[in-house]
Amino acid sequence: MYELNRSAIQQSIRLWLEEDIGNGDITSLTTIPSDQQSKAIIHVKESGILAGLPVAEAVFGVVDPGLKFTAKVQEGSFVEKGTIIAEVQGNTRSILLGERLALNLMQRLSGIATRTHQYVDAIKDYKVRLVDTRKTTPGHRLLEKYAVRVGGGHNHRFGLYDAVMIKDNHIKGSGGIAIAIEAARNSIPHTMKIEIEVESFEQLHEALNAGPDIIMLDNMLPEDMRQAVDIIKNKAPHILVEASGTVTLETIQAIAASGVDIISVGRLTYSVHALDISLDLNEQKVTQR
Repeated sequence: MYELNRSAIQQSIRLWLEEDIGNGDITSLTTIPSDQQSKAIIHVKESGILAGLPVAEAVFGVVDPGLKFTAKVQEGSFVEKGTIIAEVQGNTRSILLGERLALNLMQRLSGIATRTHQYVDAIKDYKVRLVDTRKTTPGHRLLEKYAVRVGGGHNHRFGLYDAVMIKDNHIKGSGGIAIAIEAARNSIPHTMKIEIEVESFEQLHEALNAGPDIIMLDNMLPEDMRQAVDIIKNKAPHILVEASGTVTLETIQAIAASGVDIISVGRLTYSVHALDISLDLNEQKVTQR
């Protein structure tokens, strides 16, 4: 249901495992017999939207192809505290080698999916799309943007390479909005879109005259956004309108009501509470309710 570039993720997993394991898990090597077998139970210690089961499975598969990973719930489902989400069976040392990386990734991805779901739910009555930004953890962008999709959101551009997005510093550096848009249009293929960020009505009118594909209203009040949307849709109804800046769960409904087409939210990925997930060997510890 949720697409994930497994080949790219496996390459990253190998690097992350190398960072954690180094020359070997000295504790497991000295305390656990090499042939010992176990079943590990993975469960959540708080409620939320679950994301990262395929990633955890990939971690254990890279560690030891002989490990058997069995998901007990569906990716993207809401899970209550105490729910068993997966089991891993096989060599005990191997399970413990992959434990921390698998949990770290699932915890963060589930935190992102949970927060995204909260934002999506807040604007469910409006015809607007919630998207992420490039404010992601270096090296984890593919996974964090994946988690946004699991939570019901959508992805903005993945990097500097797949769309023209003219922001305030580009405007200053190029000499103005019209100059920047014209220069970009003369250099890119016809299949690529041009987005321009505006912070005032003066910039908005200049941008409209230059004819971008998307106009981002940056850090505007909802009432100003509503006025800006009316101006854009009356003059150029084909232009998409994106709202960005200081978007919170408390403000997003008012922003959605302004009539914008897209709302981009950096906090979906850059400041997230990780969902508490635990792994226990052979039995599930009883958590306090």
